[in-house]
Amino acid sequence: MRDLTFDFLRVTEQAALAAYPWVGSGNKLKADGAATNAMRDTLNKIDFDGKIVIGEGEIDNAPMLYIGEEVGAGVNPKVDIAVDPIEGTTSTVNGQENAFTVIAAAPRNTLLHAPDMYMEKIVVGTEAKGEIDLNASLVENVHVVAKANEKNIKDMRILIQNRERHTQLIDEVRNIGAKVYLFDEGDITYAAATCMKKQGIDLFYGIGGAPEGVLAAVAVKCLGGDMQAKLLPKNKTEYERCVEMGLYNPNKILKLHNLISSDKCLFVATGITENILLKGIVLDTDSNYVTHSLLLNGQNKHIRYIECKHFNYQELVK
Repeated sequence: MRDLTFDFLRVTEQAALAAYPWVGSGNKLKADGAATNAMRDTLNKIDFDGKIVIGEGEIDNAPMLYIGEEVGAGVNPKVDIAVDPIEGTTSTVNGQENAFTVIAAAPRNTLLHAPDMYMEKIVVGTEAKGEIDLNASLVENVHVVAKANEKNIKDMRILIQNRERHTQLIDEVRNIGAKVYLFDEGDITYAAATCMKKQGIDLFYGIGGAPEGVLAAVAVKCLGGDMQAKLLPKNKTEYERCVEMGLYNPNKILKLHNLISSDKCLFVATGITENILLKGIVLDTDSNYVTHSLLLNGQNKHIRYIECKHFNYQELVK
């Protein structure tokens, strides 16, 4: 798996560079299409046997990078792939922060095959590993994590996505004296940032996409943090979809090892626009694109930042 790290870096770099011309364009279809094409083309040049388990959707509504699609040259190693060609498509085309491209990978059959539906998620860093419990209330979890982090409640920093569905929980956490920091897009990077001590975030909570939850879980695994999740099928059709994908008890609390069961995992992301962890793409004085990427490895728990100058990239894509 480690031998594939820089191959996957090229995948996210190429997808980000392909999306960059569409920053501020307002055209979500063109932006996503450009990134998806670039990601797929680059994946298919790698010597591995890849299978998309988290992608752009089902085969009937996603022409490429669909769930179950095989990518790569078809030679060992056999790898599960989770991708998001653009996390934050709206942010990209509106010229806003928190847009990036991401890939997570692990040995075959070690990544959760999550259906595209809502998922409840809670993430903490290393100090509170093993302490969280989605069966308990968010307020109870804040108290437990405060004790594990040796902090007073008033010093706790909680990240929650700014959505109406979270309003009551935000009020409950603030009412006990903890600080809530809201964000709009990019819950993968915010979940990962919870596991980086220098970010000063004690707990991440949110109800968002299940595919993003699996991508976040790989980053959390690589960083030594902890995560729990729960699928939230909204109707019988979504419940049955879970069962069809092998999740026979969709209401079960999923622990980190249920989301990603191997330490031999990789997480690679490249910024399109700036976010909490990554710089966005910029042009240098010679009109060369400069990308900024994050590489995480579950075996050695290393955090690598890679800045790359792409000479003459504009000429190559004309």
